Amino acid sequence: MSKSQMRRFLKSQDYKYRKVCGIPAKVDIDKQQTFKETMLDPRLEEAKKGKRVVFFVDAAHFVLGAFLGFLWSLKPVFIKTPPGRQRFNVLGALNAVTKEFLSITNNTYITSIQVCELLRLIAASTTIPTTIILDNAKYQRCALVINLAAELKIELLFLPPYSPNLNLIERLWKFTKKNCLNSKYYSNFNSFRDGISGFLDNMHQTHQKDLKSLLTLNFQMFTAEQLQ
Repeated sequence: MSKSQMRRFLKSQDYKYRKVCGIPAKVDIDKQQTFKETMLDPRLEEAKKGKRVVFFVDAAHFVLGAFLGFLWSLKPVFIKTPPGRQRFNVLGALNAVTKEFLSITNNTYITSIQVCELLRLIAASTTIPTTIILDNAKYQRCALVINLAAELKIELLFLPPYSPNLNLIERLWKFTKKNCLNSKYYSNFNSFRDGISGFLDNMHQTHQKDLKSLLTLNFQMFTAEQLQ
């Protein structure tokens, strides 16, 4: 059976060409389930009713380099690779319901100072109870951030360890890399930074349909069988 015949057969049996997915090595599925049912879901229900604002927060570190993708071609395809390893850091906050995106960016490091800047930005954007879902990075789970959040009346809800599947903004980072980085060449850091910033600033106009299907509030949960 040829490759084309095999593809047709697999499609006829409802097989799909899928990328293999990873499961965090130290994930605790019971803690994830408890967190989702008792902490995350109730707040998201309030957010859907307009009684609360929920933001998912995380940092992405985009490194100027070669991001080689796949394509159909008759012969090998080559693209230039950029010089240097400069980083463009984006600390983002994604509204769970409206998909509003707020961010703090720099070319150095994300620290508790930038997290505090983002907290103030979030506080200024709403007047109703606010919850932020975030991971356990040290620069987020520190006294400076916790004290400011209390002062601003923002609830910090820390995810269980190894739970990127419960952080909605992780999907946005993958979507950004796919659209801005894969098989694309940037001649210098400024164009690299502007390409990412421009995409994030305009994605609601340029990719509205994709974002609607991508950023649903359905979260991947793992089972004991998948961990075996």
